[in-house]
Amino acid sequence: MSIDIVSFTPRLSLIGGLLIGAAAAVLVLFNGRIAGISGILGGLLGTPRKDAGWRVAFLAGLIGAPVLASLLGNTVALDVQAGWGELTIAGFLVGIGTRYAGGCTSGHGVCGISRGAIRSLVATATFMASGFLTVFVSRHLLGG
Repeated sequence: MSIDIVSFTPRLSLIGGLLIGAAAAVLVLFNGRIAGISGILGGLLGTPRKDAGWRVAFLAGLIGAPVLASLLGNTVALDVQAGWGELTIAGFLVGIGTRYAGGCTSGHGVCGISRGAIRSLVATATFMASGFLTVFVSRHLLGG
């Protein structure tokens, strides 16, 4: 295992973390909602809702922020080492997991833990353990 220290971007990572925290705080302070991305997206996929406006705006900000950073000259090279089939299966499994957990890493990890929710601590620990196990199995047992 190696860590790619050359691609480590502490300044951009710090700015990104601060923006995520600020967005979560603004959403809960002014809208009373938790910034869980799976819940925000899931709320748009069902029947039409009255609160679709802020959901679309939040997701547009998620997509627009990297575009804006790129326009400002802060590009980060992506190195995805999986095919579309693997990414599709992984996304499907993450979707199922977030439904069973009642939220995703952003909702539980960013907002839930900061509120002291024990279930968010358990959910985030489970997400992390699942990720560690998946990497171990795929890289060391399956040779990926």
